[in-house]
Amino acid sequence: MEDLRVPKRRVSAEVLLPGGAARRITLFLAEAAPAHTGPERPTDLLNGGDDFVPAFDEEARAMTFLNRAGLAVVRVERELEDGGVDALTLPTEHEVDVLLESGATLRGLVSYLRPPERSRLVDFLNEPAPFFRLIEARAIALVNKHHVARVALVKP
Repeated sequence: MEDLRVPKRRVSAEVLLPGGAARRITLFLAEAAPAHTGPERPTDLLNGGDDFVPAFDEEARAMTFLNRAGLAVVRVERELEDGGVDALTLPTEHEVDVLLESGATLRGLVSYLRPPERSRLVDFLNEPAPFFRLIEARAIALVNKHHVARVALVKP
């Protein structure tokens, strides 16, 4: 039976729940991603089709199952979200402030590749994937669009 298990990598993350509570968790990522070459990234897991994501709650020292729709932000190390960007193509980038429904504000950079005719920030935000990457100073915040009240461009 052991040979039927799928190997997983353990990845530490911080989750921010809609009420503002933060928890340290461990996510379990596959060694190979189904939609691209290389290992599964946290965004692959969060933008996947499963409603519940298994995780290990580091404070409670117990397995937990997180309702993906109920996660406001999942913060991970930058290296975990590397890859998938064509080095020969320049992305569109915007520095933004993200106001969550809870009142918390995040600041960072959104960076994406889209066809020129659909490369506006609003086009990116309206993509069907529920989570988007926000590059912060020290980490990547994976932001659930359903918990965002406003995204504002930062004036230069």
